[in-house]
Amino acid sequence: MHERAPVSVIIPTLNAAGRLPSTLAPLAAASIGGLIREVVISDGGSGDNVEAVADAAGAVFLRGEKGRGGQLARGADAARGRWLLFLHADTILSDGWDDEVRRFIERGDEQAGVFTLKFDDSGLAPALVALGAMIRTRLFSAPYGDQGLVISRALYDQVGAFADMPIFEDVEFVNRLVRLKGRGALAVLKSRAVTSPDRYRRDGYLRRVLKNARCTYMYRMGVPPEKILASYE
Repeated sequence: MHERAPVSVIIPTLNAAGRLPSTLAPLAAASIGGLIREVVISDGGSGDNVEAVADAAGAVFLRGEKGRGGQLARGADAARGRWLLFLHADTILSDGWDDEVRRFIERGDEQAGVFTLKFDDSGLAPALVALGAMIRTRLFSAPYGDQGLVISRALYDQVGAFADMPIFEDVEFVNRLVRLKGRGALAVLKSRAVTSPDRYRRDGYLRRVLKNARCTYMYRMGVPPEKILASYE
C-alpha cells in the first residue's frame, strides 16, 4: 500500500469472515492506485477466522472489546491517513467510488461524505427502504451507518471520537458533526454503498423499518443503548 496515500479505511468486525472478502475486494484497486494507505480491521472478539482474512488482505488487525462505537474509535486511533473512511463489514462500495472520493478529498476537508444506500436485493421493498433512507439523509442529515463515512482526520478530531456505544454510534457522531458545522457539513456521494439485506429479509422489510423507527424513538427519548440493542436484535 502507498505510504503517502491519504485514506485509511476502518472496518469494525464481529464474526464477519464470510462477508469481509466481498467488502475488501473493491478496495484493492484504490490501494494500488494510491488512494488507500491502509485498511484497519477493528475486531470485537470474533470467534471465526476473520483475522486470517484480514492478514491475507494485508490489513492491520486490532482486537478489542465488542461494541461498534468503541471499535470504530480504536480503528481511528490506529489509522495514519489524513482521511478516514469508516465502512461496515457487510457493505460493498460500487464501481467508481474511488474516483468520486478522490474528487471529494480534493475539494477540501470542511465536509464529511456518505454514500448512496442500496440493498443487495431486488424488488420494490428494498428500493423503497433505500429511497426513504436517502430522503432522510438529504433532508435531516441522518444517514445510516451502512452508508459509510468519509471524513478528514482534522474534521474527525474536531468532532471527537465515536462514542463507545453498542448501537446508534453513527447517529450520535453525525449529530455532533452537524451541531459543529451545520447540515452543509454532510455531503451525499453518488457512489453506492451496497449493504446486506439479511435483517430485512429475516424480519420482513416493513417489520424491520418499524423496528428501526421504534429504536430511533427510544434513542431520542434517552433509553440506554444496551436496551435499544436488545430490542433491535
